Amino acid sequence: MESSADERWMQRALELARFAAGEGEVPVGAVVVLDGREIGSGYNAPISACDPTAHAEVRALRDAAARVGNYRLSGATLYVTLEPCTMCVGATVHSRVSRLVYGAIEPKGGAVESVRTTLDEPHFNWNVEVTGGVLAEQSGQLLTDFFTARREQKRRARQISDA
Repeated sequence: MESSADERWMQRALELARFAAGEGEVPVGAVVVLDGREIGSGYNAPISACDPTAHAEVRALRDAAARVGNYRLSGATLYVTLEPCTMCVGATVHSRVSRLVYGAIEPKGGAVESVRTTLDEPHFNWNVEVTGGVLAEQSGQLLTDFFTARREQKRRARQISDA
């Protein structure tokens, strides 16, 4: 069952995802919360930053670490609108985040439950509690709408070039 705090912070992550969409980036947003307050935030920006690691989660973790002055974020919760990829799961473990909450599953590259169950691998020296599916429908719809609009833009561009 989703808690009201989880839903509130996921709404904040969705705000960041909508901002990313407005910037032409895949709409994923992330927030790091510690003791009931936001200590870091991020949204997807690999295109604009020319940085393949500029995923929402990595950017939020970097922001949080810089704000608290420590790369270890034990006790913190990472909220993200989309199931993290392998890179982002690794960053979550290395940052010592205590809890991961995500919205929609990522059937092509999700590394928590969809494609891989990376956090279940026994060799990690840090355990992350996971809650998936928080505001999953809203998170998924944002992605669906983004990619539908992108395909429509490409279709229109082809029609113009063919004319």
